[in-house]
Amino acid sequence: MPLRYAYNTNGTAWHRLDDALVLLADSGYDGIALTLDHHHLDPFVPDWEQNAKALRKRVDELGLGVVIETGAHFLLDHRQKHEPTFVSAAAEGRQRRLEFLKRAADIGVILGAEVLSFWSGRIKEGVDPRDATQWMHEGVGAIVDYAKAQGIVPALEPEPEMFVSTVDDFAKLRQAVPDVKLALDLGHVLVTGEREPDVAIREFGAHIADVHLEDMKRGDHVHLAFGDGDMDVPAALRALNDIGFKGLVCIELSRDSYRADVMVPQARQAVAEYERACAA
Repeated sequence: MPLRYAYNTNGTAWHRLDDALVLLADSGYDGIALTLDHHHLDPFVPDWEQNAKALRKRVDELGLGVVIETGAHFLLDHRQKHEPTFVSAAAEGRQRRLEFLKRAADIGVILGAEVLSFWSGRIKEGVDPRDATQWMHEGVGAIVDYAKAQGIVPALEPEPEMFVSTVDDFAKLRQAVPDVKLALDLGHVLVTGEREPDVAIREFGAHIADVHLEDMKRGDHVHLAFGDGDMDVPAALRALNDIGFKGLVCIELSRDSYRADVMVPQARQAVAEYERACAA
């Protein structure tokens, strides 16, 4: 079965959501990685459920699979990027993050989404790592139980500089929450320098539910167009084929919304060329 590709809507922020869907479908994508945000299916408006049902009809018409992404910058707090999180000091903030992820899971079920992707959050100064570890286990355990009960796969994404930043951190988390799956951003593996991306794919293949793909320079957390960084894309694609990965490979060019009209089709063409190189 060939690999299936999606594009993250955090890279189409200046497009109406329906226009972005059409652009993706016309460019040959198999799905969307939908970052829930105030401008793209706001999960907190009163008619969120009706909006989700309408979007389900649209993605079905276009033949697009869905992954739910929850990395919007200011959706929960307009004053602090990505806050609050599972490792925030305030219990109210941790609960707000959990309730958002539950709503995201509900939306994912309506959309027929394959995966709910989320991350740990960044530990703030003054927070005891032992407390953060307990909060993390509690929060992740709660959303994993909820998502599984709803019928959507919960996957945590290690993010550079966050509390769970590496695949080794993920492995430790799994000891406490065995049912959590891995949302593996291959660029992040280059940033942290923990492994080569293709090595991480093969090592954690049994746990991978979701893959993010882009180019990136080693040690520099900036999402780049293919060819502008150090990613060995053919090696990563070969590894994904070798493990029989059947999920969506989600291209994430979050800084390129201003030129999404160019980057969306260009990225799809680039991975097609990489695939031809792998087959040669």
